[in-house]
Amino acid sequence: MKLYISSHAPNPRRVSMFILEKGITGIDTEVVDIIAGEQRSERYLAKNPLGRVPALEFDDGRVLSETRAICTYLEGLHPEPNLMGVDFEERAFIEMADRRMELHLLLETAQSARHQHPALAALEQPQFKDFGAAQADKMRTTARWLDQLLARQAYVAGERFTIADITAFCALEFGRGLLRFRPGDEGMEHLQAWRDRIAQRPSAIGSK
Repeated sequence: MKLYISSHAPNPRRVSMFILEKGITGIDTEVVDIIAGEQRSERYLAKNPLGRVPALEFDDGRVLSETRAICTYLEGLHPEPNLMGVDFEERAFIEMADRRMELHLLLETAQSARHQHPALAALEQPQFKDFGAAQADKMRTTARWLDQLLARQAYVAGERFTIADITAFCALEFGRGLLRFRPGDEGMEHLQAWRDRIAQRPSAIGSK
């Protein structure tokens, strides 16, 4: 198998962290330069017509895209350590937490960066600065809610590390790099402490 990723992009990093947490080996990687537009090349579009990363190419030529779908496949292939739930009930609550991180914290962070940061102008034309600023406000609202959640529990989905922590961490790191967002500087001490703790995990260090 081969995993197509892109440097510094949050969704490919989610899959890379997931793989490292699982201890999976034997998957080749290829970096797609999305700033240079390689995701729109004829070669890549033949693999993923939507031109997005990550994408996982099987040995038989089939290609699986979308971060959550790739992680679901890898979880089935390598059930331990479990990151997505051991039974239907836990899976549902972990998916709820992960979707909240993906559709709120990560999406709001990404939209803010894509519409405000000049380095991402190649990815988002036209950029709408006001929209980006509004998304940054929404991201902080979500972050404040998450800060209060983490005051009551150790991890995003409860008392153990899951895929939801990976998604939230990658969102924060993306915002940290492009938006200079530091939760601790804005009074979110629980979120900052959680971020600092996750940053020490080998998967976080190895997926930079």
